Amino acid sequence: MPVGSKKGSVIFSGFRALGLYSNHLSHVVRYHKKHREFYIVTAVGNCFHTYNVKKLGIVAVSNALPEDISYLAADRMLVYVATGKKVSAFARNKEVVHMYTGHGADVHLLLPFGDHIISVDRGNAVIVWDVESEEEYLQITFDKVSFEVSAIMHPSTYLNKILFGSSQGGLQLWNVKSNKLLYTFTGWPSGVTVLQQTPAVDVVGVGLSSGQIIIHNIKFDESLMKFQQDWGPVTSLSFRTDGHPVMAAGSPVGHIGLWDLEEKKLVCQMRDAHNTAIAGLTFLHGEPLLITNGADNGIRVWIFDTAGGGGRLLRSRLGHSAPPTKVQHHGLNGHHILSAGQDGTLQSFSTVHERFNRSLGHGSINKKKSKKKSLRYDKLKLPAITTFASESARQSDWDSIVACHRGYLMTTTWNYQKGSMGAHKLEPERFNKNRALSVHATAVDITSCGNFVVVGLSSGHIDVYNMQSGMHRGQYGEDEAHRGAVRGVSVDGLNQLTVSAGADKLVHIWKFKSRKLVHSIDLGTTPVTTHLHRDSGMLAVALDDFTLNVLDMETKRIVRKFSGHRGQVNDMAFSPDGRWLITAAMDCTIRTWDLPSGCLVDCFLVDFAAVSLTMSPTGDFLASSHVDNLGIYLWSNNTLCGMVSLRPLPADYEPTVIMLPGTCPGQDEEGEGDADLNTEMIEYESPEQLDEQLVTLSMLADSRWKNLLHLDIIKKRNKPKEPPKVPKAAPFFMPTIPGLIPQFAPSEDSNQGEQSKIVNFGVLAQKSHFYQQLESAMLSNKYNGPVGMLKEMGPSGIDAELRGLAPDMGGDVSVLQGFLKMVASMLDSKRDFDLAQAYLALFLKLHLRLISQEPGLMEEASKVSEKLEETWTSMQTLFNQSLCLLSYTKSALL
Repeated sequence: MPVGSKKGSVIFSGFRALGLYSNHLSHVVRYHKKHREFYIVTAVGNCFHTYNVKKLGIVAVSNALPEDISYLAADRMLVYVATGKKVSAFARNKEVVHMYTGHGADVHLLLPFGDHIISVDRGNAVIVWDVESEEEYLQITFDKVSFEVSAIMHPSTYLNKILFGSSQGGLQLWNVKSNKLLYTFTGWPSGVTVLQQTPAVDVVGVGLSSGQIIIHNIKFDESLMKFQQDWGPVTSLSFRTDGHPVMAAGSPVGHIGLWDLEEKKLVCQMRDAHNTAIAGLTFLHGEPLLITNGADNGIRVWIFDTAGGGGRLLRSRLGHSAPPTKVQHHGLNGHHILSAGQDGTLQSFSTVHERFNRSLGHGSINKKKSKKKSLRYDKLKLPAITTFASESARQSDWDSIVACHRGYLMTTTWNYQKGSMGAHKLEPERFNKNRALSVHATAVDITSCGNFVVVGLSSGHIDVYNMQSGMHRGQYGEDEAHRGAVRGVSVDGLNQLTVSAGADKLVHIWKFKSRKLVHSIDLGTTPVTTHLHRDSGMLAVALDDFTLNVLDMETKRIVRKFSGHRGQVNDMAFSPDGRWLITAAMDCTIRTWDLPSGCLVDCFLVDFAAVSLTMSPTGDFLASSHVDNLGIYLWSNNTLCGMVSLRPLPADYEPTVIMLPGTCPGQDEEGEGDADLNTEMIEYESPEQLDEQLVTLSMLADSRWKNLLHLDIIKKRNKPKEPPKVPKAAPFFMPTIPGLIPQFAPSEDSNQGEQSKIVNFGVLAQKSHFYQQLESAMLSNKYNGPVGMLKEMGPSGIDAELRGLAPDMGGDVSVLQGFLKMVASMLDSKRDFDLAQAYLALFLKLHLRLISQEPGLMEEASKVSEKLEETWTSMQTLFNQSLCLLSYTKSALL
C-alpha cells in the first residue's frame, strides 16, 4: 500500500462550514442566569449550533454524532439530542456526558422533566430515564391503533404529570411517578401536532393537523376558544408573556398567524416569514421578541414595536435554502465568498465573522414590480444562477457581478456595494427577443479592469458589453465564434487576449480589442469548462473524457495533460501562485496537480461530490460546495502553517474519505495522523557535502569569519576605558575557560598533591593544542582535526593561534608550511570554502613578509594560489552562465 493511503489529505484539512444555521427541526430557547442572556439552539445535520439572541452570534458548535439529529430538547443544564434509537445529553453545548440506549425504534419526541428525560419512539414506547444514572425509570407502552403519541408536554404546576397528545386527536394525562393514567380527554377528529402551555395555569394550547387551534382547560376539560388557519396543519405555537394576550401559530407554507386571545380574532398575518414550513417559533419571556426557524436554513428574530400588531424583522441569519451551485471568492483579501444557489439567490458569506454576511437577493426581470408584490408570487422572478463572474476593481463605481440564469439568454448585473440586483440586463439584439429559439447564456467573464463583460451563448456567439452603460460593444467572429455552445470564455490580465472554448472541440484565442482570431487549438474532445489563472496565463480545460489540459497563453500550446478522474470534472481552481491546479469531479474526489512537475500530489474523497471550488487569493483557504449540501465548506492550507513534503502519488493510489468540515468527529486524531505522515516523509537529512565536485560553504555564522581581517580595528574600538577590578568575593558561578564552547576550569586543589619541585621545561615551550594538532596532521596528511578546532574558536582565538605559528612567537617555518597545506586540502575537498578564504587572508596579512623571505613557504603559497584561482575560475564560469540564462528568460519572448 502506498505511503499515506491510510491518511487523508496532506495539503488540506477541514476548517469549518459557512452558511449552515437551521434545518426542519424546531429550535430550543435557553436562559443563562449568570449571563442573563437568552440562547438559541438549532440542529444542523449531525450536530447543533448555539447562538445568542442579542446579536445572533454563534457561541458553540457541538461535537458531531454518527447520525443526523431527529429531535432537540434542553433544560437548564443539558441539551438532549435524539439520533436514531439513542438519546444523548450534551454539557457545555459541546460534549456528550450521558447516553441513553434501550429504544427498539427511532426516537422522535423528547421532554426534559426535572431529574428525568422522557423519550418517545416510533414504536409508541415512552421511556422515562434518570438523567444522572442513565437508567430506565419507567416505560409506558401505548396501543398504536388507538393512541399514537404525536405530542408531549408538562402542564405547569402539575406535579409529576405529563400530557400526551395523539395522532387520533385524543389527549391523556399521566402521573409518571405512580405510572397511572389520570384522565383521558375525548379530543378532536384531527391529530394533535402541537401541545403548548399558555401563560394561564390549567390552560393548554392545542394545534391540530386540520389547522385548528384550540385553547383548552385541562382542569375542567373545556375548550375556551377555537381558531382556524387555512394554511394547513399547525406546526408550532407560542404565547406572548409581556402583557399582550397574543398567540402565534406557524404553518407548513411559511406564514405566521397572530391571534388576539381577548378579542378572539386574527390580529395580523406575517406572510412568507420563511420560504418553507415554520419549524419552530418562540416568544422570549417578558420581551416583545419572536424567534423563528425553518427548513429554509434561516433563523429570524422579529420585534413587535409597531402599530397593527405585526412584527418587523430585527435580525437574522440566512443561508441557502437549496444547495449552492457556484462559489467564488470576491475581492483580494479572501474574506468574502459569493455563492449562487438553486434557490435563485446570490449571497455573500464572510470567512471572518457572520455579521458581515449579506444577501444580494433573488433575481427578477422587473425589480420595481417585485418590491410591490411578494417575491414568492412574482411571476417575473428569474430562475437559479448557473454561473457568474465578479471583479472588485470598480465595484464602488458601478455593478461588479454578472450572472447567467438557467435557460435565459439575458445576463444580469449585480451591485456588491449596494447588496442588490444591478441596473443592467445584457441581451444581444440579434435574436429580437425571440424566446422560442431556446438560446441561453453559458459562460461569462469580467475583465480585470472591471469595464467590460464577455458573454458566451449556447448558439456559439460571444458578445462584449460595457459594464458601466450596459451597451453592446461587439462580438467575436463574423457570425459565430464557435459552431457549438460556448463552454468557457476568459480575458487575460492585460486585456490583450480573449480565450474561448466551444462544443466544436476548439479553443480560440482572440485579440480583445480588434476581436480578430489569432490562434486555434483542436482539443480532440469536447470541453466541459475552463478556468484561467490571469497572473501566469495558464488556462485549464476540463474535457468530456474526464481529462484535463493546461494551455499556456503565451506560447499558445498545451503544456500539461492530466488524467485520473473517473467522473465529469465539475470545477477547477488555481492556487494564487499558479503552481497547483485543484479539481473536483463527480467521482467525489478533490485532486491537487502540481504544474511544474506535472504530477498528482494530493487526492482525497468526500461523501458528497463537490460541484464548485474556489481558492482564496491569499492561499489560506479552499472553499467548496457539494451535492445536496446547503453549506460552504472551508479547507485550510497546511503548507502555510508548517513544512509539508509533497511527493508524486502513484497511479494506483487509493484515496480515503474525509468528512466535511464542521461535521468531522475526532478532528484532533486525524490531525495527528497527518502530522505523523509529514514527519515520515521529512526524515531526509542533508549531508555535509552533496557531491565532491560541488563547492560547499560552512554553516558558521558570518561573525565567526568575516571579522578576522578587521580584528585590530574592533579591538581598538572596544578597548576598555578603566582597568579591570578584582572581585571582592568568590564568583557565584563556576569559573570557565574562555571560548565559544563553555568549559569549566579545572580546580586548583585537585592538582596540589601531585605538584613537584622539578621544573618541566616542556611547559615553557607554550605549544598550543592547535599547534600540536597541526604538527600531527602534517605527519598523517589529514587536516580535519586542526580545521575542526579553528571552527570552534572565535575570531580572537584564531588570530592568536595564527600569530603563534611565527618563529619569533615560538613557532616554526615548517608549521607555517603545514598551515598552507591545510588550506590547500580545504580547497581540494571543496568544503568550508568561505573559511578557507578567510583563514588564508588573515595568514597572509600576518606573515606575508616572512613568506617572501622563505623559498619553501613561497613554493607552497604558489601552489595554494593556483588551486585557489582554478576553483574560483570554475565558479565564476557557472555564475556567468546562470546570470546569462536568467537575463534571457526575463527578457526574451519564448
